[in-house]
Amino acid sequence: MRLVRFTYSGVAGYGRLEGDEVVPLEAAGLAQAFTAKPSAPPLRLKDVKLVAPVARPGKILGIGVNYAEHAAESVSFVNTAKPEVQKWFNKQATATNGPYDPVHLPKVSPQLDYEGELVVVIGKHGRHVPRARAMEIVAGFCVGGDYSVRDWQRASQTMIMGKGFDTHAVFGPAIVTPDEAGDIASLEIRTFVNGERRQTGRPSQMIHDIPAQIEHLTAAFTLEPGDVIFTGTPAGVGAGFDPPRWLKAGDTVRVEIDGLGHIENKIVDEPETMRIG
Repeated sequence: MRLVRFTYSGVAGYGRLEGDEVVPLEAAGLAQAFTAKPSAPPLRLKDVKLVAPVARPGKILGIGVNYAEHAAESVSFVNTAKPEVQKWFNKQATATNGPYDPVHLPKVSPQLDYEGELVVVIGKHGRHVPRARAMEIVAGFCVGGDYSVRDWQRASQTMIMGKGFDTHAVFGPAIVTPDEAGDIASLEIRTFVNGERRQTGRPSQMIHDIPAQIEHLTAAFTLEPGDVIFTGTPAGVGAGFDPPRWLKAGDTVRVEIDGLGHIENKIVDEPETMRIG
Protein backbone atom coordinates (compact mmCIF):
# COMPACT_ATOMS: atom_id res chain seq x y z
CA MET A 1 0.00 0.00 0.00
CA ARG A 2 1.01 3.58 -0.71
CA LEU A 3 -0.72 5.85 1.79
CA VAL A 4 -0.84 9.56 1.07
CA ARG A 5 -2.32 12.61 2.72
CA PHE A 6 -3.71 15.15 0.31
CA THR A 7 -5.81 18.27 -0.05
CA TYR A 8 -8.57 18.64 -2.61
CA SER A 9 -10.97 21.58 -2.85
CA GLY A 10 -9.60 22.87 0.44
CA VAL A 11 -10.24 19.64 2.37
CA ALA A 12 -7.46 17.38 3.70
CA GLY A 13 -7.74 13.62 3.84
CA TYR A 14 -5.96 10.29 3.52
CA GLY A 15 -5.86 8.29 0.34
CA ARG A 16 -4.42 5.23 -1.32
CA LEU A 17 -2.08 6.05 -4.20
CA GLU A 18 -2.75 3.79 -7.15
CA GLY A 19 -0.81 4.76 -10.25
CA ASP A 20 -1.99 8.19 -11.34
CA GLU A 21 -5.03 8.16 -9.06
CA VAL A 22 -5.70 8.74 -5.37
CA VAL A 23 -8.51 6.76 -3.72
CA PRO A 24 -9.94 8.80 -0.80
CA LEU A 25 -10.30 6.82 2.44
CA GLU A 26 -12.70 6.88 5.40
CA ALA A 27 -10.08 7.74 8.00
CA ALA A 28 -9.87 10.43 10.66
CA GLY A 29 -6.26 9.62 11.51
CA LEU A 30 -3.15 7.80 10.41
CA ALA A 31 -3.83 4.61 12.37
CA GLN A 32 -7.23 4.09 10.76
CA ALA A 33 -6.04 4.97 7.27
CA PHE A 34 -4.12 1.75 6.67
CA THR A 35 -7.29 -0.37 6.92
CA ALA A 36 -9.91 2.19 5.87
CA LYS A 37 -12.43 1.70 3.09
CA PRO A 38 -12.76 4.07 0.14
CA SER A 39 -14.96 7.09 0.87
CA ALA A 40 -15.33 8.47 -2.65
CA PRO A 41 -14.45 7.71 -6.28
CA PRO A 42 -10.77 7.98 -7.23
CA LEU A 43 -9.29 11.42 -7.90
CA ARG A 44 -6.68 12.20 -10.53
CA LEU A 45 -3.28 12.61 -8.92
CA LYS A 46 -2.66 15.77 -10.91
CA ASP A 47 -5.79 17.33 -9.39
CA VAL A 48 -4.77 16.91 -5.73
CA LYS A 49 -1.96 18.36 -3.65
CA LEU A 50 0.13 15.82 -1.76
CA VAL A 51 1.18 17.01 1.70
CA ALA A 52 3.35 15.44 4.40
CA PRO A 53 1.86 11.97 5.05
CA VAL A 54 1.97 12.59 8.83
CA ALA A 55 0.38 15.94 9.64
CA ARG A 56 2.24 16.68 12.88
CA PRO A 57 4.54 13.89 14.07
CA GLY A 58 4.86 13.45 17.81
CA LYS A 59 8.58 12.99 17.33
CA ILE A 60 10.90 13.64 14.42
CA LEU A 61 14.20 11.91 15.17
CA GLY A 62 17.36 11.86 13.09
CA ILE A 63 20.56 9.87 13.35
CA GLY A 64 23.79 11.63 12.48
CA VAL A 65 26.85 10.38 10.57
CA ASN A 66 25.29 6.98 9.85
CA TYR A 67 27.15 6.33 6.59
CA ALA A 68 30.93 5.89 6.81
CA GLU A 69 31.77 8.15 3.86
CA HIS A 70 29.46 10.86 5.15
CA ALA A 71 31.12 10.59 8.57
CA ALA A 72 34.48 11.18 6.88
CA GLU A 73 33.24 14.36 5.17
CA SER A 74 31.50 15.66 8.31
CA VAL A 75 34.44 16.33 10.61
CA SER A 76 34.15 20.09 10.06
CA PHE A 77 30.64 20.39 11.51
CA VAL A 78 29.92 17.43 13.83
CA ASN A 79 31.75 15.16 16.25
CA THR A 80 32.37 11.96 14.29
CA ALA A 81 34.33 10.13 17.00
CA LYS A 82 33.13 6.71 18.17
CA PRO A 83 30.87 5.86 15.22
CA GLU A 84 29.77 2.74 17.10
CA VAL A 85 27.75 5.06 19.34
CA GLN A 86 24.50 6.23 17.74
CA LYS A 87 24.25 10.03 17.56
CA TRP A 88 20.65 11.29 17.63
CA PHE A 89 18.99 14.70 17.33
CA ASN A 90 15.44 16.06 17.20
CA LYS A 91 13.82 17.97 14.40
CA GLN A 92 10.83 19.95 15.62
CA ALA A 93 7.25 19.08 14.65
CA THR A 94 7.02 22.55 13.08
CA ALA A 95 9.80 21.54 10.67
CA THR A 96 7.36 19.15 8.93
CA ASN A 97 7.09 19.92 5.23
CA GLY A 98 5.39 18.38 2.22
CA PRO A 99 7.10 16.48 -0.58
CA TYR A 100 6.81 19.31 -3.13
CA ASP A 101 6.62 22.41 -0.92
CA PRO A 102 9.18 25.23 -0.65
CA VAL A 103 12.07 24.97 1.82
CA HIS A 104 13.13 28.19 3.55
CA LEU A 105 16.61 29.62 3.30
CA PRO A 106 16.81 31.09 6.83
CA LYS A 107 17.08 34.80 7.45
CA VAL A 108 19.77 34.11 10.08
CA SER A 109 22.21 32.01 8.04
CA PRO A 110 23.34 31.30 4.46
CA GLN A 111 24.67 27.85 5.37
CA LEU A 112 21.68 25.75 4.29
CA ASP A 113 22.56 22.16 3.38
CA TYR A 114 20.68 19.17 1.97
CA GLU A 115 20.64 15.52 3.09
CA GLY A 116 18.66 12.93 1.13
CA GLU A 117 17.46 10.11 3.39
CA LEU A 118 15.27 7.08 3.83
CA VAL A 119 12.53 7.89 6.36
CA VAL A 120 10.79 5.37 8.62
CA VAL A 121 7.25 6.00 9.89
CA ILE A 122 6.32 4.20 13.10
CA GLY A 123 2.97 2.37 13.15
CA LYS A 124 2.78 0.78 16.62
CA HIS A 125 3.85 1.65 20.15
CA GLY A 126 7.27 0.27 21.02
CA ARG A 127 9.37 0.25 24.19
CA HIS A 128 12.43 -1.95 24.76
CA VAL A 129 11.88 -3.48 21.34
CA PRO A 130 14.50 -6.17 20.59
CA ARG A 131 16.33 -5.96 17.30
CA ALA A 132 14.70 -9.16 16.04
CA ARG A 133 11.22 -7.63 16.38
CA ALA A 134 12.00 -4.01 15.50
CA MET A 135 10.38 -4.06 12.07
CA GLU A 136 7.05 -5.07 13.62
CA ILE A 137 6.46 -1.47 14.70
CA VAL A 138 7.27 0.05 11.29
CA ALA A 139 4.26 1.31 9.33
CA GLY A 140 6.25 2.09 6.22
CA PHE A 141 8.89 4.15 4.46
CA CYS A 142 9.15 7.55 2.76
CA VAL A 143 11.66 9.61 0.84
CA GLY A 144 13.12 12.32 3.06
CA GLY A 145 15.01 15.59 2.92
CA ASP A 146 16.80 16.48 6.17
CA TYR A 147 17.84 20.12 5.79
CA SER A 148 20.55 21.49 8.06
CA VAL A 149 21.79 24.96 8.94
CA ARG A 150 25.44 24.12 9.44
CA ASP A 151 26.74 27.07 11.46
CA TRP A 152 23.80 26.74 13.89
CA GLN A 153 24.43 22.99 14.01
CA ARG A 154 28.09 23.48 14.89
CA ALA A 155 27.18 25.95 17.64
CA SER A 156 25.20 23.37 19.66
CA GLN A 157 26.43 19.96 20.79
CA THR A 158 22.88 18.60 20.53
CA MET A 159 22.56 19.88 16.92
CA ILE A 160 18.89 20.67 17.61
CA MET A 161 19.07 24.36 16.66
CA GLY A 162 20.68 23.63 13.31
CA LYS A 163 18.34 20.76 12.52
CA GLY A 164 14.97 22.08 13.66
CA PHE A 165 14.23 25.11 11.48
CA ASP A 166 10.69 25.39 10.09
CA THR A 167 10.19 23.59 6.72
CA HIS A 168 13.41 21.57 7.15
CA ALA A 169 11.88 18.08 7.61
CA VAL A 170 10.55 17.06 4.21
CA PHE A 171 9.08 13.60 3.68
CA GLY A 172 6.71 11.78 1.35
CA PRO A 173 5.25 11.47 -1.18
CA ALA A 174 3.65 8.33 0.33
CA ILE A 175 4.12 5.95 3.22
CA VAL A 176 5.01 2.74 1.40
CA THR A 177 4.24 -0.30 3.54
CA PRO A 178 6.99 -2.88 4.08
CA ASP A 179 5.28 -5.55 1.98
CA GLU A 180 5.29 -3.24 -1.03
CA ALA A 181 8.68 -1.62 -0.37
CA GLY A 182 10.47 -4.98 -0.48
CA ASP A 183 14.17 -5.22 0.37
CA ILE A 184 14.77 -1.77 1.82
CA ALA A 185 18.50 -2.31 2.31
CA SER A 186 19.10 -2.63 -1.44
CA LEU A 187 17.22 0.49 -2.60
CA GLU A 188 19.31 3.30 -4.07
CA ILE A 189 19.03 6.82 -2.64
CA ARG A 190 19.88 9.69 -5.00
CA THR A 191 19.98 13.45 -4.32
CA PHE A 192 20.13 16.05 -7.08
CA VAL A 193 20.66 19.81 -6.81
CA ASN A 194 19.52 21.64 -9.94
CA GLY A 195 19.78 18.35 -11.82
CA GLU A 196 23.34 17.57 -10.68
CA ARG A 197 23.65 14.30 -8.78
CA ARG A 198 25.29 15.01 -5.42
CA GLN A 199 24.51 11.90 -3.34
CA THR A 200 24.20 8.19 -4.04
CA GLY A 201 23.89 5.44 -1.43
CA ARG A 202 21.94 2.46 -0.16
CA PRO A 203 20.59 1.63 3.32
CA SER A 204 22.83 -1.46 3.26
CA GLN A 205 25.73 0.99 3.79
CA MET A 206 24.37 2.29 7.11
CA ILE A 207 26.63 1.94 10.14
CA HIS A 208 23.52 1.36 12.29
CA ASP A 209 20.69 -0.31 10.39
CA ILE A 210 17.00 0.32 11.03
CA PRO A 211 16.47 -2.50 13.57
CA ALA A 212 19.51 -1.28 15.53
CA GLN A 213 18.12 2.26 15.50
CA ILE A 214 14.71 1.17 16.80
CA GLU A 215 16.24 -1.07 19.48
CA HIS A 216 18.44 1.81 20.66
CA LEU A 217 15.72 4.47 20.68
CA THR A 218 13.16 2.33 22.49
CA ALA A 219 15.67 1.51 25.20
CA ALA A 220 15.25 5.13 26.27
CA PHE A 221 11.68 6.10 25.37
CA THR A 222 8.50 4.92 23.70
CA LEU A 223 8.08 5.22 19.96
CA GLU A 224 4.48 5.94 19.02
CA PRO A 225 2.38 5.70 15.86
CA GLY A 226 3.17 8.62 13.59
CA ASP A 227 6.69 9.18 14.89
CA VAL A 228 9.15 9.80 12.05
CA ILE A 229 12.78 8.65 11.88
CA PHE A 230 15.36 10.08 9.46
CA THR A 231 17.85 7.23 9.10
CA GLY A 232 21.00 9.03 7.93
CA THR A 233 22.43 10.38 4.69
CA PRO A 234 25.13 9.21 2.26
CA ALA A 235 28.21 11.25 1.38
CA GLY A 236 27.96 14.27 -0.89
CA VAL A 237 26.39 16.99 1.25
CA GLY A 238 27.18 20.60 0.47
CA ALA A 239 29.40 21.03 3.54
CA GLY A 240 31.63 18.22 2.28
CA PHE A 241 32.87 20.25 -0.71
CA ASP A 242 35.82 22.66 -0.62
CA PRO A 243 34.58 25.34 -0.65
CA PRO A 244 31.17 24.31 0.71
CA ARG A 245 28.28 24.38 -1.75
CA TRP A 246 25.44 25.91 0.24
CA LEU A 247 21.94 26.02 -1.17
CA LYS A 248 20.68 29.32 -2.56
CA ALA A 249 17.23 30.72 -3.19
CA GLY A 250 16.05 29.38 -6.52
CA ASP A 251 17.81 26.02 -6.21
CA THR A 252 15.79 22.82 -6.60
CA VAL A 253 16.58 19.71 -4.55
CA ARG A 254 15.22 16.35 -5.67
CA VAL A 255 15.60 13.13 -3.68
CA GLU A 256 14.71 9.75 -5.20
CA ILE A 257 14.59 6.28 -3.66
CA ASP A 258 13.96 3.21 -5.78
CA GLY A 259 10.39 1.98 -5.34
CA LEU A 260 9.40 4.78 -2.94
CA GLY A 261 9.16 7.69 -5.35
CA HIS A 262 10.68 11.14 -5.14
CA ILE A 263 10.36 14.50 -3.42
CA GLU A 264 11.32 17.81 -5.01
CA ASN A 265 11.59 21.14 -3.22
CA LYS A 266 12.42 24.67 -4.31
CA ILE A 267 14.63 26.73 -1.99
CA VAL A 268 13.11 30.14 -1.27
CA ASP A 269 14.13 33.06 0.91
CA GLU A 270 12.37 32.79 4.25
CA PRO A 271 9.32 35.04 4.07
CA GLU A 272 8.25 37.39 6.83
CA THR A 273 7.37 34.88 9.55
CA MET A 274 7.40 36.99 12.72
CA ARG A 275 4.54 35.90 14.94
CA ILE A 276 3.49 36.65 18.50
CA GLY A 277 0.39 34.80 19.63
